[in-house]
Amino acid sequence: MNSGSAHSLKGEVVDLAPDIYRQRLVIEGVPAAPINDAQIVKYLRDLGTVCGMKVLTDPVTHLSETYGWAGWVHWETSGAHFYAWDTPRLFFSVDVYTCKPFDAAVAAEFTRKALGASVITYREF
Repeated sequence: MNSGSAHSLKGEVVDLAPDIYRQRLVIEGVPAAPINDAQIVKYLRDLGTVCGMKVLTDPVTHLSETYGWAGWVHWETSGAHFYAWDTPRLFFSVDVYTCKPFDAAVAAEFTRKALGASVITYREF
C-alpha cells in the first residue's frame, strides 16, 4: 500500500465508506427440530417484513449433503443468509447485512419464535 492509503491491522477495522449506512447482525440458535427448505424460505421472506425491507426475489435454498441447508434472500437494501445444521447438532446461523436501519432485538426475537429456538444469541455490528 502506498502511504496515503487506509490500512487495517489484524483485529482493527477501518471504515472505508463512512457516508454509506451499513448494519450487520448475526443471530445463532438451537431450533426445536431440524429445519427444512420450506421453513427457510418462509423465515427469510418474513424476516424481510419484520425488518422493514423490500423483498426483491423469493428466497433461494440449497442442501449440501455434508453441511446441511443454506438459504439467501435479496432485499432492495441488501439481504440475509441462513445456514442450518442437523449434525453434529441442531444449530442455525443467520447473517443479515443492510444499508437501511432495522431493530436487531426485534429481528432476534422474531427468529427465536419463528424457528422455535430453545436458545438464541445475537450480535449487531
